Amino acid sequence: MMKSNNDKVLLEINEQGIATVTLNNPEKHNAFDDVIIKQLTDIFNDISERDDVSIMILASNGKSFSAGADLGWMKRMAGYSYEDNLKDANALAQMLKALNFLPQTTIAKIQGAAFGGAVGLASCCDIVIASTKASFCLSEVKLGLIPATISPYVVDAIGLKASRRYFQTAERFFAEQALKLGLVDEIVAPDELTNEVSTMVAKLLANGSQARRQAKKLSQDVAFQTINENLLKDTSERIAAIRVSTEGQEGLTAFFEKRSPNW
Repeated sequence: MMKSNNDKVLLEINEQGIATVTLNNPEKHNAFDDVIIKQLTDIFNDISERDDVSIMILASNGKSFSAGADLGWMKRMAGYSYEDNLKDANALAQMLKALNFLPQTTIAKIQGAAFGGAVGLASCCDIVIASTKASFCLSEVKLGLIPATISPYVVDAIGLKASRRYFQTAERFFAEQALKLGLVDEIVAPDELTNEVSTMVAKLLANGSQARRQAKKLSQDVAFQTINENLLKDTSERIAAIRVSTEGQEGLTAFFEKRSPNW
């Protein structure tokens, strides 16, 4: 088992190839600043290059999932020039991009409040499992700001209509509403959250690792595309290639032989 401790961001990778990235700043409700954003970016980029990591869980310690931007960092940014603010914002945008396009399956484990940029983190993950105590808020307009860098991922997760409302109202909404909006996939009691994540991991591990990677990329690549001859050609080439791959051959053979595949 590999463990890495960057103080406010923890990384653990077990023998099954499950990476757990944990925000570890509970005293500040796991708010993040430029240092934590850099740590997360580096971790996500490192995981993306690893063939031995199959699934990544994004979690946090303490009562809150994340309060979004750290107040001290925000106070510093208020005194920055436009150019410095642009550089800071781009760093956050690059971190979110790294998470969103991570080739491995990603699961967000949300036990409590997820505010501001934390809604962006959840929106960038493939699967979001939340406690009944989880709550969400796109709170930026309360400060005279906008949820700019997280907006592509939040709009993708909850849709344009809901984004138009919650971007402007900064209403706090809870797990049930997040489920209806599509931000959350499963809701469980607080003491069942860890077990539910483990159950989801087991479901994922029953499937081909390379197939999951390609299925994730497929969903992102074909979204909102025009159904034309180019798309038909591309999707046909993808299924033909994976059918003749080592994993595809093993999966098909195992199915017809009525046995479990050897992954």
